[in-house]
Amino acid sequence: MNGQTRMKELRHDRHTVSLLTDHLVITPKYQGKILTGEVGFIAEAVIRSTCAQMGIKIIDMAVNPDHVHIFFQYPPKYSLSFIAKKIKGRSSRILRQEFPHLREWCPEHLWAPGCYHGSVGQGWDVVEKYISSQNCASDEKGL
Repeated sequence: MNGQTRMKELRHDRHTVSLLTDHLVITPKYQGKILTGEVGFIAEAVIRSTCAQMGIKIIDMAVNPDHVHIFFQYPPKYSLSFIAKKIKGRSSRILRQEFPHLREWCPEHLWAPGCYHGSVGQGWDVVEKYISSQNCASDEKGL
């Protein structure tokens, strides 16, 4: 088994074997550049926690000031729209609770209503390289 195959391990659930991966991009409303500093770090932590609770494996992630890239492997029991709704809903609620200025800026919803989904098959390496090249919030602090 080569490194490429090991990296793309199949997911074995009770009745299914799958390899479902997606590249999700979400943006704050009005393309606001709000995901900087502590807001960006908390956003990443909340998204990682939400994914872990749902059994979603994050392969790569980049938090930029005006958008978030998430490359993940997910179980077949969830639809992509459900996953996006959970990630956006939970992170919006927690970020607006933690940072009152976000509640003033956007009182009802932090994220724009739409998002980008890109199903990833053979282009796995391309997506990882692209996300890794993004300007992350963690790079700004030297972490």
